Amino acid sequence: MIRSLYEPDHEAYRETVREFLAREVVPHHQEWDEARWIDREVFARAAKAGIYGLQIGDQYGGSGESDYRYRMVVCEEVAKINALSFGLTVALQDDLVLHYLLDLTNEEQRQRWLPGFASGELIGALAMTEPGAGSDLRGIRTTARRDGDHWILNGQKTFISSGIMADLVIVAARTGTSGGSRDLSLFVVERDTPGFERGRKLDKIGLPGQDTAELYFRDAQVPAANLMGEEGLGLQYLMSHLPRERLGVVANAIATTRAIFDMTVDYCNQRHAFGAPLSDKQHVRFELAEMATEIDIAQCYADQSVLAYNAGKLTPVDAAKGKWYLSELQKRVLDRCLQLHGGYGYMTEYPVARAYLDTRVQTIYGGTTEIMKEIIGRDVVA
Repeated sequence: MIRSLYEPDHEAYRETVREFLAREVVPHHQEWDEARWIDREVFARAAKAGIYGLQIGDQYGGSGESDYRYRMVVCEEVAKINALSFGLTVALQDDLVLHYLLDLTNEEQRQRWLPGFASGELIGALAMTEPGAGSDLRGIRTTARRDGDHWILNGQKTFISSGIMADLVIVAARTGTSGGSRDLSLFVVERDTPGFERGRKLDKIGLPGQDTAELYFRDAQVPAANLMGEEGLGLQYLMSHLPRERLGVVANAIATTRAIFDMTVDYCNQRHAFGAPLSDKQHVRFELAEMATEIDIAQCYADQSVLAYNAGKLTPVDAAKGKWYLSELQKRVLDRCLQLHGGYGYMTEYPVARAYLDTRVQTIYGGTTEIMKEIIGRDVVA
């Protein structure tokens, strides 16, 4: 399939990304997964190389580049080396945390946080999910009450990506009791905040290098100056930023799906059975043909979503369509790719095995497939 998404500047950037990954990530990402921890110094080097944080303005140390196609290039190159734990951490910074910091902070807050974010010295996390509240944001029970020049936070968050590593955590907390849409507010909780504690690093079936944690707030004293945006508009802020988050899932899904498919084609050409390459078998060719077709069609939707986002026209419904379909496609294709690898596909030394485990969460975080269909369905019948 001929793609027209990229221009020469994007391809030149691709070479920069490849060189960085070959030097700073390829030699280490397997040991990071084994240690269940990524050396955080790599993020400072990544930010310096322009691998993420491009949208930060030059007055804060960034380049002010908002074209999402550069982000797409990073997703594709990370997928090719199968460093998905590293890729997810970068995605968390670029597709979630950064846009809250850019959109909802005042100038004093931007001066405090954006230079460190642009240099990679500050790592961020977003804390919405709780033991009793996942996709249903109205179920959040963490509370915040004003006490002089501080807010006092109490509650628990779970499944928080980069929760251990993060220096800044954007926390959704309940500041009202009306039961309506204006009960939630957002706060930036900094690493050494009194009363802020990190629980255990959770043991997942995939993405082992990317830390996921429980967080606790026990009368945590958050300065009033760390309120993000306006009090009571937290739910509105969370909802308005979901298209960018879901576009990030789309970008990672199509990039990983294509990368593992390409590896599988190479494997089928090289692996012999019954005296001939696997790719000589009609059934195998049919399997590859079906996957190639599905991937190319999905790529068109992903590319159009990127262009729509750049133009400020990516709607929550269109983002939800891409999120559920691409993540489910990724899960389905990687399962078939693993099957074509036979016993080798079950061995973690093969990229398909590791990617298979890393992929499973894609249909869960950022809003489950079921929630995406509910969003789309309501729009269809409205």
